[in-house]
Formats: sequence, structure tokens, C-alpha cells
Amino acid sequence: MKTQRTEWRWPDVVLATRNRHKTEEFDAVLRRELGLPVVDLTQVAGVPDVLEDGDTFEANAIKKAETAMRALNRPVIADDSGLVVPALNGAPGVYSARYAGPDATDEDNNRKLLAELSRKPDKSRDAMFVCVIALAVPGEETRVVRGECHGRIVDQPRGAYGFGYDPLFFVPEEGKTMAELPPERKNEISHRARAIEKLLELFRSQFAL
Repeated sequence: MKTQRTEWRWPDVVLATRNRHKTEEFDAVLRRELGLPVVDLTQVAGVPDVLEDGDTFEANAIKKAETAMRALNRPVIADDSGLVVPALNGAPGVYSARYAGPDATDEDNNRKLLAELSRKPDKSRDAMFVCVIALAVPGEETRVVRGECHGRIVDQPRGAYGFGYDPLFFVPEEGKTMAELPPERKNEISHRARAIEKLLELFRSQFAL
């Protein structure tokens, strides 16, 4: 990773997603902390779809960021995230969204996760949510940051908030599953929140904003 500050100037940064909720989350933080608006792929044209076929979160995030950066010739950030369970050899991992199949629902994925873990002893239920963010800037080396949130998988879904594996992911420090936490609290401790905080540090240390 380069350590020198770059003089690249930008009015905004592209987030390589079409997920409005994700865009709003990134925009709220980067606009507040850096005065840097975030736009996404629904607001810019010419970016091809990316097949997320990497073996790691880092590989997928980098591929998405660099593909969009080359198409647009402007700075792009992209993230990839998921659930990692060491007892399942890291699964669901990069396949978190499609763990039970390409058209799987959250309930399908959660059901499969519990079925796989039912064959394991309770002590093997440690897990972590991972979020990797890649920043690709024309003419620069792509930078990568990573955020993690550690917990364990419970036997039954709990909580009405969140989505995905949140109802099964218990956070010991909070005494609740992610889905039992109010959104405001989840957004303070989540893997994505921790990765975004590192992204802010990256911007502040290496870019003239």
C-alpha cells in the first residue's frame, strides 16, 4: 500500500452497488465526516456487471472496484461481505448470500446454516461477520480495508431487526443477536461500520480532501 498522500481531487466517489440502502449508509458517513458525496451505479452509466467469482472477500471487492474504475476513469469504492464460521471451514463465506442456492431467501440460508451446525458441538459455533472495502483510484494502487464483528451462532432466530444471518448472530458484548439490536446500535458495531471507519482513516491519511 502506498503511504504518500495523493493530490487526486474529486467532487464525489462512486460506490459499485445498486443497493440503495448500502449507498445511503456510505453516503451518510462519508458526507458527514469528509464532505464527500457518494453516488452509485444507478446514477452513472457504462459499468458492466461483475461476476463475483473470487475465493475471498478481498478478491471480490477489488474486482468490483477496479472494473467500475476502469469503465468510469474515476475513483470507486466497492465492498464484499458475509458470514464466516470456522467450524464449517469458513462457510458460508463469499457464498453467504447464496449459501442455500442461487435463489435462496434469508430463511433458506439460515435453515441450511443451522442444519450444518447441528452436526457440530456447541463449542464450534464461533462466527464472525466480515466486510472488505476496496478503493480504486485511476493511476493508483488499489487500497483495501477490512472490518470484522465477532460472535456466535444461536439455535433459533431471535429479533425483528436486520436481515440475512442477523437473527442467528449473537454478539456477546451486547447480550443480543444482531436482529435484536436497534438499527442505530447495529450500525455502530457492525462489520461494515468498522470497515467504513478504517476507510475514513485511509482517506484522511492518504488523500487531500
